[in-house]
Amino acid sequence: MLEIRNLVKSYGNGPHAVDGLSLTVEAGDIYGFIGHNGAGKTTTLKCISGILPFEEGEILVDGIDIQKKPMAAKRIMRYIPDNPDLYTFLTGTAYLNFLCDIYGIDETTRRERIRKYAEAFEIESKLGDLVGSYSHGMCQKLALIGALIQQPKLLMLDEPFVGLDPKAAHTLKGIMHEMVESGSAIFFSTHVLEVAEKLCNKIAIIKNGRLIAAGPMDEVRGDNSLEELFLELTDA
Repeated sequence: MLEIRNLVKSYGNGPHAVDGLSLTVEAGDIYGFIGHNGAGKTTTLKCISGILPFEEGEILVDGIDIQKKPMAAKRIMRYIPDNPDLYTFLTGTAYLNFLCDIYGIDETTRRERIRKYAEAFEIESKLGDLVGSYSHGMCQKLALIGALIQQPKLLMLDEPFVGLDPKAAHTLKGIMHEMVESGSAIFFSTHVLEVAEKLCNKIAIIKNGRLIAAGPMDEVRGDNSLEELFLELTDA
């Protein structure tokens, strides 16, 4: 579903923010991406989503090259940053319908999906309010609903659990499992190692732009906890 080959990304004349990164995310994976602040996680996600250009390497989304066919690749994936930038002058309902118009989702389907996810995240009573009145947590929920109604093949999330209340976080985990069981893939960054350890079947650890470990959770972790492994690798 996602293949990254020798990705290199720099900002100006500084060192590489991402340096020769290669990994593969398959359909059915919940793939965790962990590293310290500034390690290159967000830069990688933005390169995959087509937000940032990159100097070297290839990124394929379900076999589609993000550089050669960006629109085709973006139709089947969604990226949610850690601080979603939403249209604050729209109501929640208007914002979601705007996204449905972009994706070409018919009226019946959009009503069903909006209702399903709004109820799941318990914000159905707030959809008539302006997005500008939402808290950070509510904006995050709205951004998640906006991504989920598309039913993307690849969902990418940057720190998705930060700002969510415990019930919403539990709901999101359940939805993530439903998605991968239906054949989608999820690639997300997180600092919450306990969540990654319980939720992910695969994990990648990045340090100073370089991938230092990647693969199935049990193989990468070995006999250690994920926290012990992470500290050992990143403090070395």
